[in-house]
Amino acid sequence: MSEEPAMTTPVREQESALLEVRDLEKYYPITAGLFRRQVGSVRAVDGVSFDLYPGETFAIVGESGCGKTTLAKTVAALQEPTGGSIVFDGRSIGELSNRELKPVRRQVQVVYQDPASSLNPRKRIKAIVAEPLIVHDIGTKAERRERVDELLEQVDLPVEYKYRYPGGLSGGQQQRVAIARALALNPKLLVLDEPTSALDVSVQAKVIKLLERLQREYGLAYLIITHDLSLVKNFADRIGVMYLGKFMELASSDDLFDNPMNPYTEQLLSAIPIVDDEELKYKPAEISLKGEAPDPSSPPSGCSFHPRCHKVFDACSKIDPAFYDVESDHHVRCLLYDDDHRE
Repeated sequence: MSEEPAMTTPVREQESALLEVRDLEKYYPITAGLFRRQVGSVRAVDGVSFDLYPGETFAIVGESGCGKTTLAKTVAALQEPTGGSIVFDGRSIGELSNRELKPVRRQVQVVYQDPASSLNPRKRIKAIVAEPLIVHDIGTKAERRERVDELLEQVDLPVEYKYRYPGGLSGGQQQRVAIARALALNPKLLVLDEPTSALDVSVQAKVIKLLERLQREYGLAYLIITHDLSLVKNFADRIGVMYLGKFMELASSDDLFDNPMNPYTEQLLSAIPIVDDEELKYKPAEISLKGEAPDPSSPPSGCSFHPRCHKVFDACSKIDPAFYDVESDHHVRCLLYDDDHRE
């Protein structure tokens, strides 16, 4: 049984990855005393590895505080990693200066959770969407005006909306503006940080359909961050389940829902309300997720999930499990799949 981190999928073996993340770490120092000496650290991201391919949607799910947003910000070069490596389109981001990062940032754009707070309320829509073009000195004024019109049409907004302010739009329309702004530079990767959580359910579906259409038309890769497994069931190609800075399970969307292997994944799936469906291969039992997530500055010994796990046994409190390749491209961090320690 292999203990190597999850990297590729069988379908993608002959294709070059757009994004390669290896053993990524992001720690925040904890200081105390008069001289603010470091007395510990919060391991927000603790040794995460994955690949993302052109045209693929990779979802990272988990509870609040698990490190998924920190991971997204680090991948988007908005924060410097503490350790590990990030290679985007063949270039190692960690080796680039701020000046050298500018063309990389053109190719990696972010859509944030709350569209109202991500749009400048004092600027008209036309100025908001054109801002990336101005920052990167792309096109003449006339060409930028034309590009703004094209982008609004691409996200199904009337062109005349460019004269409005964000406050005059609904939440769904604001998020479409944010997506239009992210597309302005023709990026290869969109990082979607909870892109629908601030929207009504009916609007969520429309935004997801818009993202799916844009992906088909432009070959975009998506890294989507969410706490909602049901949202990404039919949207993501692969899903990584994160807990206290680490992946607990990584598999294709179908495999994860049909055959969840980590007890934490089972508990997350159990929390999803479902209608009785005869075609479901896996029907989650009612499993309560016990207690709250531990303090990431002082994680439990052994497996970080063991205090809340419904399948815990003695070794779980002593041994930190590796990331086991249990089935073809299905990786799990759990001692249940370690022959040397399983009871």
